[in-house]
Amino acid sequence: MLALQPLLRGRLRTMAKDEMLDDALEAVKPDTSADELGELIGANLKRIRTKRGLSLEALAKAAGVSRAMIGQIETGRSMPTIGLLWKITSALDIPFSTLMGGGERANLRVMRAADAKLLTSKDGSFTSRALFPFEGDRKTEFYELVVKPRSLEKASAHAPGTVENIVVTKGRIEISVGTEHVALDAGDATWFNADLPHSYANPGDEEAVMYMVITYAQSVG
Repeated sequence: MLALQPLLRGRLRTMAKDEMLDDALEAVKPDTSADELGELIGANLKRIRTKRGLSLEALAKAAGVSRAMIGQIETGRSMPTIGLLWKITSALDIPFSTLMGGGERANLRVMRAADAKLLTSKDGSFTSRALFPFEGDRKTEFYELVVKPRSLEKASAHAPGTVENIVVTKGRIEISVGTEHVALDAGDATWFNADLPHSYANPGDEEAVMYMVITYAQSVG
């Protein structure tokens, strides 16, 4: 999930020969630990797409990815990265966490670290772990974000009215929102309007960890 081996990369290049190669390389065949999440994302994507009456081609065009890649995700054959999910969910105008929902609501839920739903960036330098159940309507989401040394992760603007509240627990994080920039050390926190393009950078030589609460203007789920 974190890196493409040369053989797998070659297979994906062949598979995407006449389509969007960069997007094809943004997803990999799930390993055993990611199979369940990949299948869940695929099933939810297909359900939402068909409910809206969208063809594979229509969604692929709106998201700017290949039709073959959408098909592979829906069948659970490819595990999408954070970047690829942003493209698809932005085209559908839904949070990417919507694609990871499933199961029944309960009064008490435990999310074991061993069963965590992890999403990673294309190069594996940025990892997001959901710390909340996806079932039901909600206006807030809670994540653990890990950024490797000397890495940068860019995020597209979220839906209007969306805000992020972040606290750094390890290392240093530099956050840019529009034209504004701030540096946070362990223990520092920030709040910002996430309906603007923003980014998270780790300028240091050690892994950085932060926790993020996203609040939406409208309920999602």
